[in-house]
Amino acid sequence: MKIAALTEIGSCRQENQDNYCARQLTDGTGWGIVCDGMGGANGGRVASAIATRTILQYFDRQLPGVNPGEEKAFMMRAFDIANRAVYDKATSDPDMLGMGTTGVCVLQRGGLAHIVHAGDSRAYLWHNGAIRQLTRDHSMVQQLVDSGQITREQAALHPQKNLITRALGVSASIVPEYNRCEISPGDILMLCTDGLTNMVADAELGLILQETAFFDAPGVLVDRALKGGGQDNITVLLMGVETTEGTNG
Repeated sequence: MKIAALTEIGSCRQENQDNYCARQLTDGTGWGIVCDGMGGANGGRVASAIATRTILQYFDRQLPGVNPGEEKAFMMRAFDIANRAVYDKATSDPDMLGMGTTGVCVLQRGGLAHIVHAGDSRAYLWHNGAIRQLTRDHSMVQQLVDSGQITREQAALHPQKNLITRALGVSASIVPEYNRCEISPGDILMLCTDGLTNMVADAELGLILQETAFFDAPGVLVDRALKGGGQDNITVLLMGVETTEGTNG
């Protein structure tokens, strides 16, 4: 596993309310999280920082004891703990009332990627020259797409496309969404905030990953989002799947 990441305030925001963290372990395991905070004043920045820090501490402490097959429960528990940490801060500090954050987390282990998310920050898989979205946005507009009321093309231009239906910290409990997929050496897992995906189409994201050296790609992706308008904070986290003794057998 190799990791490359970049976060950028964008062209229109007063502060960067995104946050991320990633780790690679000696056994080839890797994981990462990207959060996009929301809330007035400093609320969004605080929410995303709390969630990221809480996930980091939980993974560092608990991941070594997680057996194969236990990844889903482990990651769902991580989001539950992070949700409670953000919620407790939001309800105990009047200045933080109403804050929250999206979260998308990937654990790469033994040929599988385990993904848990809440909100509209996304995970993608780049495999054999093609890019595929692994997460489904928790948003009002995505619900309209799912029900057939609007198309994906209409969703991209919808004035309420940033209204999310699920986030860490806005209520005492949360039900994040889990899925998993197979991964192979040479694949790239990409976690990102909507500051990237609202500015750059999926096809172009895939093309950039195809044509750009791995460690240069976050900078190229962020630059493309800035050229597209840079209307929000932009965060990109890439996790490259490498051949290890475990995958070689």
